[in-house]
Amino acid sequence: MPVETRFTPRYEREPARRVFAAELREATHHFKDGEDEKSPTYVLLPTGERCNRVLFIGSMTHKEKRGEQNIFYSVRVADPTGTFFVNASSFQQEAMTQVSKIEPPAFVAVVGKPNVYEAPDGRVFVSVRAESVTVVDKEMRNSWVLDAAEQTLKRIEAYGQTPDSQRAQEHYNVDMTVYRRMVYDALTQITI
Repeated sequence: MPVETRFTPRYEREPARRVFAAELREATHHFKDGEDEKSPTYVLLPTGERCNRVLFIGSMTHKEKRGEQNIFYSVRVADPTGTFFVNASSFQQEAMTQVSKIEPPAFVAVVGKPNVYEAPDGRVFVSVRAESVTVVDKEMRNSWVLDAAEQTLKRIEAYGQTPDSQRAQEHYNVDMTVYRRMVYDALTQITI
């Protein structure tokens, strides 16, 4: 066990936020928290919470191996609200190896970093760079839907009351009933 000294840098991973695909797809505002190059980059969710990492569970519906020398996988994972676009590359070797062994369709749990890309025509795309991709069962997927619904509703209740949610109000200017409806629709799709 390493001994911590006053010179040992402390590194704490950001918690992985539970977020539905329909909300993440609408997250267009991203920012760095700090000035140095190692400062974390966040995506601001429309419901008013910053996220550096996300956790979602859905059905892997598509997998494509790309690249010649720099091989990576492009994956689509569908939850009850929409589709996540996931990349697994050699930068996260563990995730790439995990994806290489999974054949769609399969329920998967993905932990990763959301990235916002702006196309030359101004359209914005959000994808997730996978850190971990694990096969799970339907019960685990249903449990995640309940958890993501609860977390989303908590963000909605706190909307406008935190600095991040005030920033979201300014940037997105959306009606929270849209996201309440998204949660309701997701919950109605849980099957036993």
